[in-house]
Amino acid sequence: MKICRTKQDIREAVKGFQAAGETVALVPTMGYLHEGHMTLVRAAKANADRVIASIFVNPTQFGEAADLDAYPRDEPRDFAMLEAEGVDAVFCPAVEDMYHPLKQTTVLTEDLDKVLMGALRPGHFKGVCTVVTKLFNITGADKAFFGEKDYQQLQVIKTMVRDLDMPIEITGVPTVREVDGLAMSSRNVRLTPEDRQAALILNKALAYADYEVSDGRSGPDLEQEIRDFIAREPRAKLESVDVRDAETLAEVPGAITRPVVILLAARFGDVLLIDQRVANPA
Repeated sequence: MKICRTKQDIREAVKGFQAAGETVALVPTMGYLHEGHMTLVRAAKANADRVIASIFVNPTQFGEAADLDAYPRDEPRDFAMLEAEGVDAVFCPAVEDMYHPLKQTTVLTEDLDKVLMGALRPGHFKGVCTVVTKLFNITGADKAFFGEKDYQQLQVIKTMVRDLDMPIEITGVPTVREVDGLAMSSRNVRLTPEDRQAALILNKALAYADYEVSDGRSGPDLEQEIRDFIAREPRAKLESVDVRDAETLAEVPGAITRPVVILLAARFGDVLLIDQRVANPA
């Protein structure tokens, strides 16, 4: 596996693959990898000749400096995991190499940036869109793979690629969970044992909501029922519950007649966790 610290290094690696007629898939990450990331790598390997990954903790998508500082990092461990999965190259630039000191250009999906997690974390998706655009431009990959756990992020990226005619294919990969149902996340390591157990309420709430969708609920009614369900767990500080159209992320004010995505965000201690599930009415 080639470790590329500079833009030029990863560009040369990808150009070499493509010159041989091989397709290249990108798996963007912020490191501290887990089985969810490896699932993305395996999906990429199944759909492309070569797989590259990026490891970059992007400062522009963090709202609080403390959250950025607390983000876990373990580069040697990450490299070992990627190499074991057969990744061909990994791009791991420094912040000063990714962002010009006089930078003034950003990328923004105007409507999707203002709703849901965009409203909860202002500026987050602008940071995501900008760094993902840079990764696409730097690597020149043919395909990119993202987890569905960050459902709004996936829709934001798909919209950005569509609107800007980016020549790259975007694939979402289903959420990977621990044996007990907690969605895998690099943030899970920061949970105390008590909060780790309490966080199971999120997946339980999604299972409950999935069942209730089949009973003719409206979007607002289902949201309230989910809030009441999560309120049973005193360690959960609920940030948001949203039932949205699974394709457009539009509100569902009346009866649910189309697939919806249920989006949850809650804090356990100082750790913000998100989870989601697409539910289909009977």
